[in-house]
Amino acid sequence: MKQLIAQYLRGDRVIWMVCLILGLVSILAVYSSISSLAYKYTEGNTFYYLFKHGIMLITGFVIMYFVHKINYRYFSRLSQIAIWLAAILLILTLLLGVNLNDASRWIKIPLINQNFQTSDFAKIALIAYVARMLTLRKEFFHSFKEGLLPILIPIVIICGLILPANFSTAAMLFMVCVTLLFVGGIPFKHLVMVFAIAGAGFALLLVLSTSFPDLLPRVETWKTRLLSYESGDSEANYQVEHAMMAIQSGGVFPTGPGTGDSRNYLPHPYSDMIFAFIIEEYGTIIGGCGLLLLYLIFLYRALRLARKCERNFGSLLVIGMSFLIAFQAFINMGVAVSLLPVTGQPLPLVSMGGTSIWFTCIAVGMILSVSRSVYEGEKIPGVNRVKKKKDYAVA
Repeated sequence: MKQLIAQYLRGDRVIWMVCLILGLVSILAVYSSISSLAYKYTEGNTFYYLFKHGIMLITGFVIMYFVHKINYRYFSRLSQIAIWLAAILLILTLLLGVNLNDASRWIKIPLINQNFQTSDFAKIALIAYVARMLTLRKEFFHSFKEGLLPILIPIVIICGLILPANFSTAAMLFMVCVTLLFVGGIPFKHLVMVFAIAGAGFALLLVLSTSFPDLLPRVETWKTRLLSYESGDSEANYQVEHAMMAIQSGGVFPTGPGTGDSRNYLPHPYSDMIFAFIIEEYGTIIGGCGLLLLYLIFLYRALRLARKCERNFGSLLVIGMSFLIAFQAFINMGVAVSLLPVTGQPLPLVSMGGTSIWFTCIAVGMILSVSRSVYEGEKIPGVNRVKKKKDYAVA
């Protein structure tokens, strides 16, 4: 059995194990939390949602497996196409996407009739592209115009196209990209300019939205969430209030799967608030601290891998993808325990979702691809390993 696992699951096996445990937790938690959803839409058929979620997870892990078999150098080249495709898809989503609560975030995939959140694809495309550009333009970092500006423009465009429908995703992606800029060696004075430009641009959008309300219809939602979080308004914060009730009823030690009552009153216990539901059934130590520990282990192993990778692109790719997943997890858990305003970010590999699971698995597969190259040795045909001035991973 050990030899079979070693033969097929290459790279960092701790990351593999963390992802498999998260998938198992997801199956148990989603099945236990979907009873109210099932009674509302399928006359109590919980197996329908469990089967659908299970299929998404299984296909996601299959995607992860095949992505991890690809040499990570190809992700750099593919990012040149993916960044353009992401921009086109985001524009199409804003113009023709499925509209829900004044937000167009999804387009429908025709053949499988599955809603697809284009920002999930854009996040991966942008991070890979930024990692590529940071590697190629390293010798120009002293100049804002020649070094940072060609990298900053795609960041602004992609985050700007995500912003009208999904502020939290745009803000999170922007912070991950800024983290990559910092790690990649961009001078601190240039990063200060980036924050100044971003702050000024966002302020301008808010001013314009006041004069033209149709420009950003979600602005009022952002203001309501921020103001209600600051004021502690129970009526406006009903999701967090119910999440805190679920956490309190869970206690320190687990009561077991299927024992949680919050499935009957907690909004979205199978997706946005699944962390609170897991704590209710599995307790603070195993459910809460256990999940947090899994994501911290994942992040630690990824950063350890980034240090071991000899090639700049591989290191930056791992840092970007791991921070994206970890930040999203910490935001979801922070919302559930009332540390952050409500954002709607799912818990990676745990929340019930659609194509978001697939793109999380793609991101993990990219990390595992780098780990496979690091632990097995990089084999780059036609390249003299003595030459180190140029990063051939992005040539």
